[in-house]
Amino acid sequence: MLKITRSTSPILEPQPGCPWAEQMVLNPAFIPDPDGNRLHMLFRASGPWAHMQREGQPLPYPIFLGYAFSDDGGETWEADFSRPALAPALEQERVRLFITTADGRQTLNHANGCIEDPRLFYLDGELHMTVAARMFPPGPYWTGTPLTCCSPDWALRGDHGLGMAVTANVTVSILYRVDLAALSQRRYDEAFTYITHLTDPQKGDNRDVYLFPRKLQIDGREQYVCFHRPWTPASYAEGANLKLPSMFLAAADRLEDLATDAAKQHVLATPRFGWEANRIGGSFPPIELEAGVWLASYHGKGAGNLGYTQSFMILEEQDRGFPRVRHRCSDRLLYATQPWELNGKFPTPCLFTCAGWKIGDDLLMSYGAADTKAGMARVNFDELVDHVRRFDADGHQIKPKATVSVARSAPVRAAQRVSA
Repeated sequence: MLKITRSTSPILEPQPGCPWAEQMVLNPAFIPDPDGNRLHMLFRASGPWAHMQREGQPLPYPIFLGYAFSDDGGETWEADFSRPALAPALEQERVRLFITTADGRQTLNHANGCIEDPRLFYLDGELHMTVAARMFPPGPYWTGTPLTCCSPDWALRGDHGLGMAVTANVTVSILYRVDLAALSQRRYDEAFTYITHLTDPQKGDNRDVYLFPRKLQIDGREQYVCFHRPWTPASYAEGANLKLPSMFLAAADRLEDLATDAAKQHVLATPRFGWEANRIGGSFPPIELEAGVWLASYHGKGAGNLGYTQSFMILEEQDRGFPRVRHRCSDRLLYATQPWELNGKFPTPCLFTCAGWKIGDDLLMSYGAADTKAGMARVNFDELVDHVRRFDADGHQIKPKATVSVARSAPVRAAQRVSA
């Protein structure tokens, strides 16, 4: 039986009196310091932003990233609630919704309204982060309030030429470069560089986005490859027959092309089991087990009390095409069971991982619980991989090969020596 241990109480939770973290502290990502034992964390946080409330509209809830660290292997965390590490710009005027990217381009600042669900990983030898973002802050979205309720009137008219990112306030996923030294020294204004958006808002809401930590061979050349989970898979030709949000891969020569039609799309996996009845998506960046073989985490959302389940698959690179699923665990491996993981803003239980790193013999994972708090989980890495390999690509358990015992007579020569 695979043993996964979890926090018995939250490692981080909402902070009364802290405007940007008063309501929710969840979905953290962390990364080990390459020069020491410290673990660095970025967590998602939100609170009511009363001074931005428009007359007759609900309170806005912009979403921020905060910083925390641990010096005891993730058992306890010290969080900086004095200010956000990365805050949305919260601009309302059209002319102020733009940002200069790392290569000097002017682009829409898709992180103007909220910055959610960080994933940290190395790419081209540098630390990067992906986030899900919106142009304008939502209201109390857990109540079913429309996501456009706090958008300025001009944004809703649709005559501004800025597309669905502004008009519909859809989620767009963004890539940042991260300066870990600046982050750890709390020089937050120097820590993040906007690279590009990775998804196309004209194709609808898209999140659970991150990249393989190195380029892969696709169509005979090295390309950047990212995971993504479009809410409407049929917005891509490759998902024309899919009705449920599913795991996609996109490949392109340049990072800036991943959000465009220049990217090649591939459906990696679709919902298959009961605990995936609503959707599946990637959880945290894959870990290479051996050359061309990857452990990939993912989540499924079922209905009612099934909530969010975290599980794993093993991917294998192909000579020319996209990686294929080699093993897919159909077990519910990690899901909300403890009271503090169940009692949250949404009626559906939620346990959601955004980071996992092999530290020593274990895989250490950070997770959000009940959409309001954060915890940590730990499992022996080799035992986890062995467990996932017990399933085939469709999630069926692989039957062990039967061993045949053959009775053999004693060699003639040996018998002769004994009898002599």
